[in-house]
Amino acid sequence: MERVPKVTRADAVAALRNPLAFIAERWTPTPRTVRRAALAALVMSVLIVVTGGAVRLTGSGLGCPTWPKCTDDSLTATSAMGFHGAIEFGNRMLTYVLCAAVGWAIIAARSEKPYRRGLTRLGWAQFWIVMSNAVLGGIVVLVGLNPYTVATHFVATSALIAVATVMWQRTREGDTAPRPLVGKAVRQLVWFLLAASVLLILVGTVVTGAGPHAGDSSEVERMPLDWETVSKVHAVLAWIVVSLTFALWFVLKAVDAPRGPLARTRELFLILLGQGAVGYVQYFTDLPEALVGLHMLGSAVMWIWVLRVLLSLRERPVADPDIPAPAHRDRLEPASS
Repeated sequence: MERVPKVTRADAVAALRNPLAFIAERWTPTPRTVRRAALAALVMSVLIVVTGGAVRLTGSGLGCPTWPKCTDDSLTATSAMGFHGAIEFGNRMLTYVLCAAVGWAIIAARSEKPYRRGLTRLGWAQFWIVMSNAVLGGIVVLVGLNPYTVATHFVATSALIAVATVMWQRTREGDTAPRPLVGKAVRQLVWFLLAASVLLILVGTVVTGAGPHAGDSSEVERMPLDWETVSKVHAVLAWIVVSLTFALWFVLKAVDAPRGPLARTRELFLILLGQGAVGYVQYFTDLPEALVGLHMLGSAVMWIWVLRVLLSLRERPVADPDIPAPAHRDRLEPASS
C-alpha cells in the first residue's frame, strides 16, 4: 500500500501563504483539463445571462427585496416569499457556482507547465469582473431595478463572456507571437464587425430598459424613450451586423482564406439569422417571455462567435522549446489577446 506523503508544518505554512503556488508545485493538469476548465467558466458566464433573464422575465427582480441578505431578517428566501423569492435567490446562489468555475480555471491555468502568466491573468480578470458585477447586482436591487443599472449589469456580464472566450481560445494556443492569417483590409473589416456588434448589444440593453418587461410586477422606472423606435434602431443595427458578416464571408472566399476564419464566419452568419428570426417573431407577438429569454441566450452566443471570428484571424502555435522566443515578442503581441 502506497504511503500518503506527510504534510509538514512548512508545507502548511506555504499552502496558507500562497495556495495557488502550493497546488501548482504538486499538480500538473493536462492541456485538455485546462481547456475544459476554461470552457466551464465560459459556459457558466452564459448560463448566468439566461438565469438573470429568467429573474427579469418572471417579475422576480425584487423577489429578494434587499442585498446582501434576501430580507432584513433572513439570508435566504423564505417560504412566504413564494416563487419569486426562490427564483431571485436561486440566481444569487448560481453566482457561487460561477465563482467556482472561474476559480477552477484559475487553478488549472496557474498549475499548467510551463507557467503561462497571461493565461492566469485572464482567469483573474474573470474573477474580478464576477465580484464587481455581484456588487452591481446588489445595487440594482437596492435602487429598485433602475433600468440604467440593469443595463450596466448586463454589459458587465458581456465583458465577462468576452474575457472567458479569449481565455478559452488561448488554452488551445501557444505563447508565440501571433501570425496573421489574412490581410490588413480583412482584419479591419472584422474590427468594424466587432464595433457594430458592441453597439448592437448596447442598444439592446436600451430596448430592454424602455420595454415592458421591467423585472417586477410593481411599477418600475423605465427609460424615457419610445420602445418601438429603439427596437427599430436595434433591428437596423442587426442588419448591419448581418451584412458585414456576409461581406466578410464573401471576402474570405475571394482571398482563399484558411478554413478556420471561413468556418467561424459561416457559423456566425447562421447564428445571426436564427437570432434575427427570434427577434422579429418576439416583436410581432408582443414579447412572450420564452422568446425574449431565447433572444438573450442568442445574444450571448452571437457575442462569443463574433469574438471567435476575430481570434480566428491569427494563429499562435506552440513554441519549440529548443528555439528561443524572439526578444521583441511582447512588442508584437496585441494587448487584447
